[in-house]
Amino acid sequence: MTLKNAPAAERPRERLINCGPLPLTDAELLSIFLRTGSAGLDSLALARELLTRSGGLRQLLELPLPAFLALPGLGLARYAELQAALEMTRRYFRTSLEQREAISGPQGAKDFVIAQFKSLRREVFACLFLDTRHQLIAFETLFFGTLDATTVHPREVVRRVLEINAAAVILAHNHPSGVAEPSTADQALTQRLRDALALVDVRVLDHIVAADGTAVSFADRGWL
Repeated sequence: MTLKNAPAAERPRERLINCGPLPLTDAELLSIFLRTGSAGLDSLALARELLTRSGGLRQLLELPLPAFLALPGLGLARYAELQAALEMTRRYFRTSLEQREAISGPQGAKDFVIAQFKSLRREVFACLFLDTRHQLIAFETLFFGTLDATTVHPREVVRRVLEINAAAVILAHNHPSGVAEPSTADQALTQRLRDALALVDVRVLDHIVAADGTAVSFADRGWL
């Protein structure tokens, strides 16, 4: 039975409206986004085909542009729409954290950083700027690097801390390689930043390294 001939209550969009998004499969959610099918396939059949070819929803969303365009029924417009949806999710998560009273320990910070860095294909360095109650003032990406390295300038971090008037910071960067284990260079950088920020009475509460949906906390390791 095609989606067009299916009872209204069994169509993905109607199921989402009536039951909410949780009961829907990945294919059903994707079919709502696609809206229309392609090459003789309705939107649900196309969604299943795309998930099969890409290896799953996460893999599809993380495909680089050339690989995404090589799949049937996709194009630049749908690539842009999906990337916009992902960025809205990141910003929603960021706003939710900004509205909390305080960061609830290393796990809350790790969850936040994982969401912000997900799908990035080059290394970046960011800071969570906190007030005296450890409430988030701002999250900013300060330095952009290559596939495996980012140059971080301590004086620029100090300058931004003073501009924002932060009382504490959580450092964060990603490893596009997929391995979150901090390097000796990461540890050395953390110490340099701690020393530089200590001169202006700002504490480094943590340094979080995120990769492939996981994260390592320096605070958890007892390195701070």
